[in-house]
Amino acid sequence: MLETITNRIGMELVLIPPGSFRMGGDKKLEQAEDHETPRHRVNISKTFYMGKYAVTQREWFEIMNDNPSEFKDETRPVERVSWNDVQGFIQKLNEKEETDIYRLPFEAEWEYAARADTQSAYSFRIDINTLTQYAWYRKNSEGKTHPVGRLKPNAWGLHDMHGNVHEWGQDWFERNYYSQSPSKDPLGPSSGLAKVLRGGDWGSEDWYCRCASRSLSSPDRRSSRVGFRLIKTG
Repeated sequence: MLETITNRIGMELVLIPPGSFRMGGDKKLEQAEDHETPRHRVNISKTFYMGKYAVTQREWFEIMNDNPSEFKDETRPVERVSWNDVQGFIQKLNEKEETDIYRLPFEAEWEYAARADTQSAYSFRIDINTLTQYAWYRKNSEGKTHPVGRLKPNAWGLHDMHGNVHEWGQDWFERNYYSQSPSKDPLGPSSGLAKVLRGGDWGSEDWYCRCASRSLSSPDRRSSRVGFRLIKTG
């Protein structure tokens, strides 16, 4: 089990070690879409902490003093928050913690942490029947989010990296970015119209919950299927 820290509002974060991995999807094994290819080697050069869970409604309320979520429950992930809304949360959390090192994960950081040293379509063996042990998605969610941490974590102790809510990434989305991505600590395109979403959600089919699956959305969109988790750098 890797090191875990807890911040002032009770948010648990797991230490993610540096390392390298093959990013993207496999055309033959998982019928990856074009924008998930080509598979390419990425080096994550620095240690960071990632939220053990998606940010909860309790944590959001602690900072923002409101709860925009459709599925109200302080133990469930906050949703109906846009990428722009999340930037406001991050700014206030950094102020409360007297730091400037909380942010959304870049897409490469997210996939590296989700895979947790695996190379299969999911963070466990490929048998799709196992997914219900790790993810809330269309098959088992009953059309709603669920409290974080109720299902199995991946090998690095991160829960709900598959399903429950799609998670905002820091990057702009570009379909062909993988063909030109740097191999070390890629930060995504310098500009764009939509931000990256990762992980699948309670309404997703199993295929959209894969580690390599990429979605996109306008940074001002709010949806009951979209939340986020943070990383802490430095």
